[in-house]
Amino acid sequence: MAEETNLSRCWIDPQSGYCPQTKTFHSLRPPVPLPPLSQPLSLTQYALSLLQSSVPDTTLATTPALMDGSSGIHVSYSHMLRQIRSLCLSLQSQFSLSKGETAFVLSPTSVHVPVVYFALLSLGVVVSPANPLGSDSEVAHQVRLTRPAIAFATSSTAPKLPKALPTVLLDSPEFLSLLDRVDSYDSVGSVPVYQTDTAAILYSSGTTGRVKGVSLTHRNLIALIAGYHGLRREPEEPRSVSLFLLPLFHVFGFFMLARGVALGETMVLMARFDFEAMLRTVERHRVTSMPVSPPLVVALVKSELTRRYDLSSLRVLGCGGAPLGEEVVKSFNAKFPNVEMSQGYGLTETTGSVARMIEAEETKRTASVGRLQENMEAKIVDPVTGRALSPNDKGELWLRGPTIMRGYVGDEKATAETLDPEGWLKTGDLCMFDSEGYLYIVDRLKELIKYKAYQVPPAELEHLLHSHPDIADVAVIPYPDEEAGQLPMAYVVRKPGSNLNEAQVIDFVAQKVAPYKKVRRVAFINSIPKSPAGKILRRELVNHALSKGSAKL
Repeated sequence: MAEETNLSRCWIDPQSGYCPQTKTFHSLRPPVPLPPLSQPLSLTQYALSLLQSSVPDTTLATTPALMDGSSGIHVSYSHMLRQIRSLCLSLQSQFSLSKGETAFVLSPTSVHVPVVYFALLSLGVVVSPANPLGSDSEVAHQVRLTRPAIAFATSSTAPKLPKALPTVLLDSPEFLSLLDRVDSYDSVGSVPVYQTDTAAILYSSGTTGRVKGVSLTHRNLIALIAGYHGLRREPEEPRSVSLFLLPLFHVFGFFMLARGVALGETMVLMARFDFEAMLRTVERHRVTSMPVSPPLVVALVKSELTRRYDLSSLRVLGCGGAPLGEEVVKSFNAKFPNVEMSQGYGLTETTGSVARMIEAEETKRTASVGRLQENMEAKIVDPVTGRALSPNDKGELWLRGPTIMRGYVGDEKATAETLDPEGWLKTGDLCMFDSEGYLYIVDRLKELIKYKAYQVPPAELEHLLHSHPDIADVAVIPYPDEEAGQLPMAYVVRKPGSNLNEAQVIDFVAQKVAPYKKVRRVAFINSIPKSPAGKILRRELVNHALSKGSAKL
């Protein structure tokens, strides 16, 4: 039956979630209750309270929380909780940190990083993790944005930080002593942390400009974790073991870490990504799930190395960060029929999640990224007229809900351009909802190639080229042209041993698309530059193409 919301008093189509009166899409998920906004509550407190309902007290000492994928060293939940308490006490007694100050974290993934995050969050200190492989200028820009009072780094990353910034080295004996206070069972000093307080400053990927600092509140993260906990599937045996390949400084890794703790999962961490080491880790630790990016799914489909390892423990892959082609999903399902490919979509500005698949039936919609998550509203807006559109129409996706960011740190102009006065976040993504409420990502509006009077989505051509047996990876960019405006140009990574040439690539695409979508230039390259989340860094390729001025690179 159709339903009527108390808020808008409008009719909502029970199939699509669309309200024709307000032209707004509503989540088809059951609403998930959230703690009263006035209740003082940090993400740490909330996640650990959910943990108690997921893992009995009697098994906290034997259930691994964190595990180093290469060494096998593991930290049980009871030991991790003790380390968090110890670090809180140490930070209170040895450092004059105040609630609201920022801690900059520049470290590779390790079993120490989650402890640092949860300890800082429980004290009301804002966590700002950055890419440890970032250049000196990138790190300097992030430090200027956040003005941290303290940093947590390693001996290899600390030289990138200002000398005047107090820095704790996570690979030092001094840090280990902070985790091992004999009085760590004492209660941590009371620091009232409110849900509206800033919890983290995470960095946008910077695919269309310089990175921005995204301010997320404890409420943003609590609302997201509440949804995962409230709509989780019934516990299965054996206990879920997640392999963390995505970096913990990225929003995907950050919220999946909080989710993993709330659900009592065992989280296997890898400091450096290596494809074969990943396969070995899955086999060794009987990994059941992995949050992954699209390039890794492509690698799993195309690599013969997968046949050398026992991957039978895998039950589900959660893919996000960038669009995943329908053909890639079908190829994955054919190769791994017992592994569920659960796609999702989100932005740093939405705390990492907007839509996802939560049921096996939903994963059959291989071209979509699932349905709108709980407690979320959306609009599809014509980018030219600003008119809100109906199901099956393509336009810019706008979002509103409890996981939407506070704004960009130190950039009021960008915040005002992205968040409208009614709280709608303009994503910049060209999307569509179908008549059953499934969301489809067409492309980034700013990345559409303008060929004559037509718009060409590069992601569509990339998905098509990924189906070519001689192509290991690909990116499509706009190449300036005096007559056409822009030409679709493909950067192609050949599979080892392939002699694929430019004419063959152009012909392969031309046989499958409308004439205006044809690839008209091709360059061959060793690897496609990407962000940690797997998003193609098209600006780098555009600059490369313009500097060479040739299709033969």
